[in-house]
Amino acid sequence: METMHIEESIKELSAQIFDKVCGYRIHLHQYPELSFQEFETAKYVSNILTTLGIKHQQNVAGTGVVAIIRGNNHTENQPCVALRADLDALPILEENQVDYISKNPGVMHACGHDVHTSILLGVAEILQTLKEDLPHPVKLIFQPGEEKNPGGASLMIEAGVLENPKVLEMYALHVFPEMDAGKVGFKEGIYMASCDEIYMTIHGVGGHGAMPHQCVDPILIGANIVTSLQQIVSRKCDPKIPCVLTFGYFEGLGDTNIIPSKVKLKGTFRTMDENWRAQAWKLIEQQATMITESMGGAIEVEISKGYPFLSNDAATTMKLRDKAKHLLGENWVEELPIRLTAEDFAFYSQKVPVCFFRLGVRNADKGITHGVHHPKFDIDFSAMLTGMQIMSKAVFK
Repeated sequence: METMHIEESIKELSAQIFDKVCGYRIHLHQYPELSFQEFETAKYVSNILTTLGIKHQQNVAGTGVVAIIRGNNHTENQPCVALRADLDALPILEENQVDYISKNPGVMHACGHDVHTSILLGVAEILQTLKEDLPHPVKLIFQPGEEKNPGGASLMIEAGVLENPKVLEMYALHVFPEMDAGKVGFKEGIYMASCDEIYMTIHGVGGHGAMPHQCVDPILIGANIVTSLQQIVSRKCDPKIPCVLTFGYFEGLGDTNIIPSKVKLKGTFRTMDENWRAQAWKLIEQQATMITESMGGAIEVEISKGYPFLSNDAATTMKLRDKAKHLLGENWVEELPIRLTAEDFAFYSQKVPVCFFRLGVRNADKGITHGVHHPKFDIDFSAMLTGMQIMSKAVFK
């Protein structure tokens, strides 16, 4: 089938199944599940794939689902193109006033993974219909645990998802509330940061707030640590390397006149250079320890290694960007800046050529403007039509 006919078929098929795919998203949004607990979500995905007649494997790396679409002209071991969606939700109490609000209190699809999964299920139906025109087999990867270390992507790779058949290149999208629905965005090369979690427990000597000389104040120690560690970024890091160190949790359970005996800190360290990343871990631990000991306390420091930086393969990204411009029009395709958020799709980017792109979901006229991880996050459903079309076109020449 010629390229123009493929595009026309993709547009026609995506329009035909649009309402069905919206229904997928509504269901998944109502029944979110936390990372590595996506049992019902995986069953739902499996049931739809079965209905579509697509062979698939369940329980990959726990709750993952992996499907393969082949035409009659494809061999069993022929290398494939992979498309990925994530399944998990976040521990957030939803505040939207919509009919499809989460029915699982305290759990919400606030990062759009319900959208990603619904789009990929729609793409599955489109590609199953067009399978005899596919230049390569297509592997559909429905992955658990994107939101939680060690990242479901790393576990899927360990389970062999990039082999049997071997993955030649890989694509994924992510909702982007900063961009209007109908648009997509691309960035070649390094795009997103590595992400590590920092945990500190400071031990002091508690006592009466009016007699601080008899105490070792862990709150004061913690305050010095939070302030001083910023110098690691401002004075130790090469200014050309993107880097951020943020502490978002400071717990000291004293009172107006009570100095506690213990303080807990939690933070995140993000960068885009692996050598600096390793150096910074040592500096963070050394400096926090020195500050604490100089003030008479003791400290436990744990740095949990998270996701690596995400690098989009230049050729793979340019290829899909050009397809998007042809499909949508140049005004609907944007260039993206780097960002210090993290995504476990980065693990795949270290193994095979990838393109991780953004799907605009914003609609200010409808009040759909909240960012991801916000209790009022939502999308303009029309964005899913765009997502299906670009993801489907990615696998064709």
